[in-house]
Amino acid sequence: MQTKILMVCLGNICRSPLAEGILKSKVDSSKIQVNSAGTGHWHVGNAPDPRSIAVAKKNGLDITDQRGRLFIASDFDTYNHIYVMDSSNMENVLAFAKTKAHRQKVTMILETIFPGEKVDVPDPYYGGNMGFDNVFKMLDEACDVIAASYIN
Repeated sequence: MQTKILMVCLGNICRSPLAEGILKSKVDSSKIQVNSAGTGHWHVGNAPDPRSIAVAKKNGLDITDQRGRLFIASDFDTYNHIYVMDSSNMENVLAFAKTKAHRQKVTMILETIFPGEKVDVPDPYYGGNMGFDNVFKMLDEACDVIAASYIN
């Protein structure tokens, strides 16, 4: 059975597409499926932010085929684990949770490298290009930990 992981941020054009692309590059796609979504509707159907595409490309990844989509309640039934980028995303996703099992699927992604510290991945949307580089580095480190947890 394939493990399904969902990465979630606000608009699904900056952080979660990067997290999706990074984790996909580190896992066996026949065993682990990775997707992303946003809690806001503004960018549904859009490609990732050009700055996310650029930082991914600079690091050897192509995320140009991704398209923004909205997080929906049935994602709890579809995905085994849901990684959110910040505390606001956590709150938004948990608002859809109907059971304890749903809530247990949701983790802030940086908990993988800063356990118990509730560290947010900063939203680089309104910042400069360096923000995207920094976000990439954080997500790359977190995805190393996530990928390692699925290696038998």
